[in-house]
Amino acid sequence: MMNYSAQLLRHSISGVCLFITVGTAAAKEVPNAQDLNAIRYYIAENEIASIAAELQRLENAFPDWTVPDDLAALELMASTIPKTEIDSIFTLIARNDIVSARRELSAAREAFPDWMPPEDMLSLLATASAQTAFDAAIAARDPDAALGIAMDELAILRCNRINNGWKLAELKKQTRDRAGALSVYRQIVRACSLTADVVATIEKADSVATEDEMRALVATAKQRIPGSGTTFDALLIRLLSGRVVVQRPQARPALNPSVSTQAQASAPVIVPGTSSGSPLAQLRRSGDNRLRQVRASAQTGDFQTCTARSVTPRSLQVAYERAWCVFNLDRPLEALALFTAVADGLSGTVSRDARYGMALSMLQRNMTSAASRIAAETDFTIDQRRTIESTILEQRGVRAYQEGNYSQAITYFDGMETLVGILRRDLSIMLADAYLNSGDRATARTLFMRLNNALSTAETRTGLKAAGG
Repeated sequence: MMNYSAQLLRHSISGVCLFITVGTAAAKEVPNAQDLNAIRYYIAENEIASIAAELQRLENAFPDWTVPDDLAALELMASTIPKTEIDSIFTLIARNDIVSARRELSAAREAFPDWMPPEDMLSLLATASAQTAFDAAIAARDPDAALGIAMDELAILRCNRINNGWKLAELKKQTRDRAGALSVYRQIVRACSLTADVVATIEKADSVATEDEMRALVATAKQRIPGSGTTFDALLIRLLSGRVVVQRPQARPALNPSVSTQAQASAPVIVPGTSSGSPLAQLRRSGDNRLRQVRASAQTGDFQTCTARSVTPRSLQVAYERAWCVFNLDRPLEALALFTAVADGLSGTVSRDARYGMALSMLQRNMTSAASRIAAETDFTIDQRRTIESTILEQRGVRAYQEGNYSQAITYFDGMETLVGILRRDLSIMLADAYLNSGDRATARTLFMRLNNALSTAETRTGLKAAGG
């Protein structure tokens, strides 16, 4: 152990400017044993900077107390601190072993009656305990209990634990409390300032919010995070793309570039489920001994063999592999039935990926609205969501263009370009022509000029001439 003089310690803090909270300890004249716990601990740990800072705090808090010229007395008192036990308790908290941490804390208090646990230890322990209880309430599908726990320990709903808020909102949605779910999402948007977190929250809120509520959330986010307007405007366009009802204006003359996507208008479609009478609804999770061979064929891209080996699946696992194989053989309706059964019968990432397959199958059949509903209800990966939402934007943009709704087509195509970074040439021609037909000749001329400079065709030359280029 080392002896430190008050002079040395005062010298070490002479250049430090501290923010002091005034008033809470002014009534005390000298520190008691509990007040000296921190300084004893720092002496035991030989933390010079911390010793200096704590001495400065004590001098400000207790102006009638004089720092000893020799801190040997305080140093000897450090032996009353359960150093080993403290380290053990913090380790147990980090491991989320709350029961053992509380047991160790109780034992330390009995062995060291003059010792008071530091505030950060008690705070961490309370938060960890609340987190365990909160997770249990979520698992038990009890949103009221989960919310009550969060209200008692607000730390578990702070932005650094944003997953807790998302879990609570999702549970409220599952229990048909749309207003409650939206309220949680709204509080997150109001409180948190990381753009990525707020974007993810608004994406999740899309499944429970009306269009007006979505616009209000985005407005709040833009106010909360200055300079983020472009990001959140693009987000709103992308999320609302799946719910906009396109009006049919009177047809107007337009260019007719070739369209590579099958985007013909279709009637509203109901998202299919698996009928209780369907053989697929009776499938067990596993038990089909063909799984290894079916999966091997699928992984090598031999979809014909995979399909031949998986006829009449006898398990959901084989049904899942077959779904991707028939999807890749351009049989989207069969794939959709298989994906739906798997999504209804399994859970976790397999269920999520099956719902991704459902959305892809729907889009292959131009069931745009149905795919949009699947996307709104599913926590897709970033890449999955980008693929689905860009295709939805493309199909709606093409349909709006073909129906003569040029301003809406521009909105969709701009949203798609923001999402993926670039438009295919055929879509870029449609976008330029949409600007032309909506009366914005300057923008149309710029776009047609760019397209014509890259590759001059009859379409780009006609468009450029019509735009006055």
